[in-house]
Amino acid sequence: MKLAEQCGTSPSYIGEIEIGRKFPSVEMIDKIAKALQLEPYRLFVDTADSGKDKPVEITDFLNDLPDDIKKELFNRLISGINDSIARILTPNQGGPESN
Repeated sequence: MKLAEQCGTSPSYIGEIEIGRKFPSVEMIDKIAKALQLEPYRLFVDTADSGKDKPVEITDFLNDLPDDIKKELFNRLISGINDSIARILTPNQGGPESN
């Protein structure tokens, strides 16, 4: 419940993520990581397999993900990049600069 509160979402949504019924947005992954004081990629690393002091390479992390998760992350990343580019390239409609 505390994690959900810190992330601005419902406890049931966090529960759905925990049991694998929902996949969080990139923004929610970032909120969860910040609330847990972790780097976001650490949410996907099985710490039982990697020693506590063993550094985890990001390529190892990505290679070990299931294909469906890799595809979902890729699609969300591309979508986020496209949205950012569109916001940068679209002139401000009705704002002070448009006068």
